[in-house]
Amino acid sequence: MYAIIETGGKQIRVEVDSKVFIEKIPAEVGEEVTFDKVVMVGGEKTVFGTPYVEGAKVVAKVEKQGKAKKILVFKYKSKANYRRLQGHRQPYTSVVITAIEA
Repeated sequence: MYAIIETGGKQIRVEVDSKVFIEKIPAEVGEEVTFDKVVMVGGEKTVFGTPYVEGAKVVAKVEKQGKAKKILVFKYKSKANYRRLQGHRQPYTSVVITAIEA
């Protein structure tokens, strides 16, 4: 059984016991979070939501709060002696899916 949830402006396919990285959510490590914006539930019978599946939810446990690897943002304009270098580390939350209820 799997589900597609919407969180952080993205849609993510999840299964029970899978570990996913999502946009940062305000939760402590070890805390349980519930995702109620379930777009689709698949398995023996596939159910699509309009836009969300009613009564479906995905329960997950927060495993880690962290930051991704650094990316470099380089702005450059030719012939103008304009150069700007900036680093960015995107914050994320790592969760382990414990249950899919549909």
